[in-house]
Amino acid sequence: MQVTGTVLTTRRVDAFHALTVVAPGIAERYRPGHFVSVAVGGAHTSMVTRRAFSIHDVKPDYGGTVELVFTVRGPGTAWLAERRARDTIDLVGPLGRPFPLPRDPVHCVLVGSEYGSAVLFPVADQLIERGCRVDFVLGGASADRVFGAMRARRMAQTTTLTTEDGSLGLRGRVTDALPAVIADTRADVVYACAPMETLRAVTAVAMEFDIPVQVAVEEAMACGIGVCMTCVLPVIGDDGVTRMVRACAEGPVFRGERVRFEDVGTIPFDALGAPGGGARHAG
Repeated sequence: MQVTGTVLTTRRVDAFHALTVVAPGIAERYRPGHFVSVAVGGAHTSMVTRRAFSIHDVKPDYGGTVELVFTVRGPGTAWLAERRARDTIDLVGPLGRPFPLPRDPVHCVLVGSEYGSAVLFPVADQLIERGCRVDFVLGGASADRVFGAMRARRMAQTTTLTTEDGSLGLRGRVTDALPAVIADTRADVVYACAPMETLRAVTAVAMEFDIPVQVAVEEAMACGIGVCMTCVLPVIGDDGVTRMVRACAEGPVFRGERVRFEDVGTIPFDALGAPGGGARHAG
């Protein structure tokens, strides 16, 4: 649904911006993994495409609020970072396919990098409600780019932090620490949200341990509703056929082993309907 939301609060969280918006209809329908599409720049802007943001938190205040966490990357997010309390923004949501949750208690490792970690906390809340064990692996380039470390420590059995410059936790990337965490916790499943190269590496680790991995991909989404086709990526279906699917509509959550990360940004010759004429993934 499309709503005009009123900004409730804005705050800085280290290197990130957190924006809480009153959006009752969206909050009511939200499930962990959903995202919203936000119009940026105001009514008379030349920035006509929307920006997609994962939802970090939902609360019942004022009929329902959603919190978005993001970093400034261009004029659109710069405009959003300048919003203040009582400003209004146009949102469409909740959009996309949420994370599937286990029916029975299992051991879950949640892996997040930079602001991608924000989407994992509502997932963790629901996993804990279902009796699951939750362990976090969070990382970033530097200490100010690791999101949610304190909250993770409060709610998880263990929290492992990594930074590329060694300013917090272990020096390295989340995938450097992940194998030991999976082994130590006897994990049954991995949930992850991070840049695509990190998701590719997380998926490879999970496959080495022969456990499923659910990933929320970070793809540029212009419309957020499946019309513009800017966010397509190659995914292998249950029938073994590779199809170009929309991250905003069929995702953003996919089974990691089904995403052909090495071919993201291309149309593989063996994808259904591709000029090469192939239909099946050979590997």
